[in-house]
Amino acid sequence: MDRTTELIDRARDSYRHRLWPETFAQLSAADGEAPLGAAELDLLCTAAYLVGRDDDSDELSGRAYHAWLRAGEPAAAARRACWLGLQLLLRGEGVRAGAWYARATELVGDRDMAERGYVLLPGGLEQLVAGRARAALSTFGELSDLGDRFDDPDLKAIGRLGRGQALLAQGLVAEGMAFLDEAMVAVTADDVSPVLTGIVYCAVIEESQAAFDLRRAREWTTVLNHWCDTQPGLVPYRGQCLVHRAEIMQLQGSWQEAVDEARNACALLDGTPAGGAAFYALGELHRLRGALTDAERCYREASRFVATPQPGLALLRLAQNRVEEAAAASRRAVAEDDGASADQVSTEDFPQRRRSQRSRLLGAHVEIMLADGDVEAARAGADELRRFDRELDAPLLHALAEHAAGACLLAEGDGEAALATLRSAWAAWQRVDAPYESARVRVLAAQAHRLLGEQAPAEMELEAAAWVFDQLGAVPDLQRARRLSRRAEQGAAGPLTARELEVLRLVATGMTNRAIAGALFLSEKTVSRHLSNIFAKLDLASRAAATAYAYEHGLV
Repeated sequence: MDRTTELIDRARDSYRHRLWPETFAQLSAADGEAPLGAAELDLLCTAAYLVGRDDDSDELSGRAYHAWLRAGEPAAAARRACWLGLQLLLRGEGVRAGAWYARATELVGDRDMAERGYVLLPGGLEQLVAGRARAALSTFGELSDLGDRFDDPDLKAIGRLGRGQALLAQGLVAEGMAFLDEAMVAVTADDVSPVLTGIVYCAVIEESQAAFDLRRAREWTTVLNHWCDTQPGLVPYRGQCLVHRAEIMQLQGSWQEAVDEARNACALLDGTPAGGAAFYALGELHRLRGALTDAERCYREASRFVATPQPGLALLRLAQNRVEEAAAASRRAVAEDDGASADQVSTEDFPQRRRSQRSRLLGAHVEIMLADGDVEAARAGADELRRFDRELDAPLLHALAEHAAGACLLAEGDGEAALATLRSAWAAWQRVDAPYESARVRVLAAQAHRLLGEQAPAEMELEAAAWVFDQLGAVPDLQRARRLSRRAEQGAAGPLTARELEVLRLVATGMTNRAIAGALFLSEKTVSRHLSNIFAKLDLASRAAATAYAYEHGLV
């Protein structure tokens, strides 16, 4: 047996055992001895893709395509062209992808073969992106039928995935998720090719997040991680998929792992449209950890690809104590999104995608409006979240809605109702295993206890929240929890928010509204609104009465 044949035999054995680095090395060595045939080139370009060598995989795919043509196998050539086209399409290289799909379409012609389904794929994806969900459902249904008729496992999985996405785009969540689960079962049962595994997984994670179904996203992530662990050297997650994984890790409290994943995505996607999501995810993690300069840099990088990196940028301004800027940015983002929603009411993808995007904006909007003293605007945002919660039975959305509602009740001075709602929010965040958000709710619960004159449980809530913040490395939240705990020793703040308490303390020192605005980086209008809220909540009629209250309650 000559060396080339021996290397190829060893490579085929490595391929069967899913030893991708060994397969790539052995076939590359064989190719160096003598040019590989079409079948071996197919294996080599697959191995190259699975170990993360995308450029090599592209070049080898082109060689495999021409080798199949020379061998008189147009169907195999068309299939290879379609796989290359899909990989290019997922990387955002639409022009090159279109050229390869055109070659495949020409080869398939009017032949009745499985490859016709692969040729249909870009059309179905385009229909999904354009919001033509019913047309996409029909296209992927045809693709699925071809997979069943020709018993092509990859085509079956792609068809189920596409049908699930089309149904979800129409707001048919249960039906759509059922198709996605079928596709994932085929993936985890090793019925489909390894290349398709990563593609299906990333799509399922994206759709699960859009539907606020974090449980499903986490479960499939665990399953796929186990699948990957059995294949050393495998690089199945790349690009946008890394961003989704980082977001899941962030919510679960694995912040350092999330940072690593987000940085990998930034390095891989920099210079591409998907790079905006990667830099935004990294900026969010920096902001939560108190690295505000790094967060600012990441949001600026993200803005190269997205018009406004919101709500992260507005929350950053809030963390920088630039409340007026934060409020203006949040109001603008919510208004613009509302306008976009109105423009797209007639499209088929409005029920799911728009609701998902807007809900995330509204959660931050409520927090920022309360910091700005605009309780009415915060309440409007919380009520809209409640409507979404009623429409979609999703634990993550329920937690977000209860959190916002509880914060508004607290600002409105209804301690009993706030505490009950915040307890519901805490339980909901616990169910989705979100420690950071759970701890933030406990801080609000402490303020509700204090509003009711219950100092001991307030301190207990703050102590528990501070422990979580310390474990996560959430420095700004940890500092705030400690400040609130110290304030409990100085005296009750009554029904006032933290910002209103700051304003009241400065009023008691004799400062004018203009001086207070300068000290707190607010506008005079915002200070006046806070002062009006203070007078109403404490039933006071003048600055002198407010000053007396502050001294009587040990707030100065």
